[in-house]
Formats: sequence, C-alpha cells, structure tokens
Amino acid sequence: MRIKQWIKENRARGARLLQILVRENSTRGNESSTQAIIIEKCRQLGLTLDIWEIGSDGLKSHPAYCCDRQSFEGNPNLVAVLKGTGGGKSMILNGHIDVVPVGDELNWTHDPFSGIIECGKLYGRGATDMKGGNTALLMAIEALIASGIKLKGDVIFQSVIEEESGGAGTLAAVLRGYHADGAIIPEPTNLKIFPKQQGSMWFRITVKGRAAHGGTRYKGVSAIEKALFVTQRLQQLEKERNTRITDPLFEKIPIPIPINIGKLSSGEWPSSVPDTAIIEGRMGVSPEETIQSAQEEMEKSLCGLSEQDEWLHENPLKLEWFGGRWLPGSLENDHPLITELTKSFIEVKGESPLIQASPWGTDGGILSTIGNTPVVVFGPGITETAHDANEHIVLEDMFVASEIIALTLLKWCEVAE
Repeated sequence: MRIKQWIKENRARGARLLQILVRENSTRGNESSTQAIIIEKCRQLGLTLDIWEIGSDGLKSHPAYCCDRQSFEGNPNLVAVLKGTGGGKSMILNGHIDVVPVGDELNWTHDPFSGIIECGKLYGRGATDMKGGNTALLMAIEALIASGIKLKGDVIFQSVIEEESGGAGTLAAVLRGYHADGAIIPEPTNLKIFPKQQGSMWFRITVKGRAAHGGTRYKGVSAIEKALFVTQRLQQLEKERNTRITDPLFEKIPIPIPINIGKLSSGEWPSSVPDTAIIEGRMGVSPEETIQSAQEEMEKSLCGLSEQDEWLHENPLKLEWFGGRWLPGSLENDHPLITELTKSFIEVKGESPLIQASPWGTDGGILSTIGNTPVVVFGPGITETAHDANEHIVLEDMFVASEIIALTLLKWCEVAE
C-alpha cells in the first residue's frame, strides 16, 4: 500500500522532525517556538491554517474554563485543515504542544531537550507526552498527501497549548467552532485504545491549628497532626470511590480514580506548634460521573470529620478547587470510531488491540462533552515515562501509530473517487 511504503521510506524524516520538536522547550508560557515549527510544517503541506491567541470569544467566562494563567500572548493555538471533497465524515486530530517542567536535571542521563536517539528510542521532555503523538499525526497526513489520496471528509489537525494545565487550548478551539464526526488524541497509550478517560481536578484544603511554643506544645493544636487526620480520610474516600468502579476497562488499573496528595506545607519554626497546614492534591473523576458530583462527595466526606473531631467542628476545614481541571470522557466500546480504528490496528499489527480506560485525564472530555465530538485516545509512547526523568519514545511505535491513524482516516473520511 502507498501509505505503508511512504512511512517506511520516510522514517528518518519523521524522527528528525520529532528531534527538532523535542529540542525546543515548550513548557508553559514558552510554546511559541515549537508551535512555529509545526505551523511551518503545516504550511509546507498546503493545509488551511488558523492561528490565534486564545483568551477571547467567551473563553474565560465559559463554565468549563479553569486556568490560572494570566496571559496567552505570543503562544498561539493552531488548527490546520486538510479539506475534503465533501460527503465524508470529518475527523479531528488533536495534539497538545505544551510539556511539563523537566524537574531535577541531575536525574536525566542526557540533557532533557537533547532529542538524542539511542537503540531506537528518542529521549527528551515531551518525546512521549506528546510530541511523538503530534509527529505521528503529521506523518499520517503527509502520507495521504504524498500518496495522492484525496478524502471526502475534512481532517482537522489541532496543535493546542495548555493541555497540561486544564485544557484551555482545546476549549478555545471548540468555542472557535471546530467540531467533527470523530476525534483521535494520540496521547501515550502504548498503542492501546482508550474509549474512556478519567477526569481530574486539583484541590486545596486549609487546616487550622493553634500556635504554641514547642516546649509547651500541649497548649497548642498542631495543624500538621490535624492534616494527617484529614489525609487518612482522603485515603478512605479513595477506597470507597474505587470499590464502585466495576467497568472491565479499568480492571488492569490498580486504582482507577486516585486521590493523590501532591503537596503538604506547614510550619515556620521547629520550636513552634504550627497553626496552619495546607494540603494540595488531585482527585480522579470517573467517566460515569460529573466534576460537580465528585466535588460534592469530597465536601460531604470532609464535613463528616467535624462529627469525629471537636477541634475541626469548631474550626472547619476550607476546601478549594483550583488550577487544573480535566473533564471525564466516555465512548461506547462498539462505536464506529472504535470499530474502524480496531480494523486498522489489526491490518497493520496482525493482532487485536488492547482496549482499556485511560488512567489519566486528557482533552478528550472537552471535545466530547463541550464539543459533542466522539473521542478515542490512541497513540505511541510509554505511559510510564511521561512526566518522568529520561522520558523517551520508541520510534518504531510512532511509525506504527502513524500508519494505523492514516488507515483510519481512509476508512472514516472515505477516499474520494
């Protein structure tokens, strides 16, 4: 087949493009240089470009908007369209260009933005999450164009910012009017198919104590000790919520919807009893529930502590929802989009794909819930290395994903006469 042959002959070009993307630092607020590379690539492919700075068109007033970023100036969104001849279904190919910080560089074997290739693996922040997925999308589109194949339906490629901080980029694209009959998000699924994605949100709990000298600590109330009491309740709530998850797509995931405590801060002096402790974390949301219902369950659970502890009864906890928030998403296992993607997978790999639920949030919930676009998450990349030191991607998986996605476009959008 022409597509398979083109991808085979252009692997070096694909690896080089990913190298160039990884070598650009596109952490939050620094997306512009990487986005410029993708814009130029799409221009070379002859796609119709829409480039804009997000923040207007009702974005910040939308109920799904959740972002603490003050300005998006200089770091645009991109939508590039391969226009079809008409009569076929449309497809959104959605990828994010932002990456998380590198952390302690001493934990990296190579420079985090080296893009070095060793033993068939390309290393660097964003290689897996998700510049490798973006490159797979661009290779799939270019394979179609280079092979002279015209589709009936439109292919809408999106390179968005802010996914790692709550999805403002994809929400902006939806509000700009971009919808489709289906969407693929090539997050690092290890080539598994994810019809469902958990949602998640960040929380902050402020715990009050009473200050005292450490030598007479019995006169005070330690906010740290009360915070530990709160964390025990959060762990119990996590167990209660996860016992209700019976969907077989989650059976390989030990904790389908975790409650993670990511930060605990308290105290200013070793010889003082701390009067305030702050707990910050992330709460997972099931595909079958709403953000609001999950919030209400945590609020109710924490209120129950006041019945067990007189101090907390007199000094109620303060619960806030802040920062990142990702809507859950769900697609029926027998949806035509899953069916066509599965057929393409078998055609390329010669075996059936693993179909599971996503252990993390994506922009899929925004596309499906706000944009009314059916979404499946499928892409190359090693989930376990995302956000970690020595992040890398197996290049062979990127090429395989590209071929599978290209074949899915043929089936979904239909080849023009």
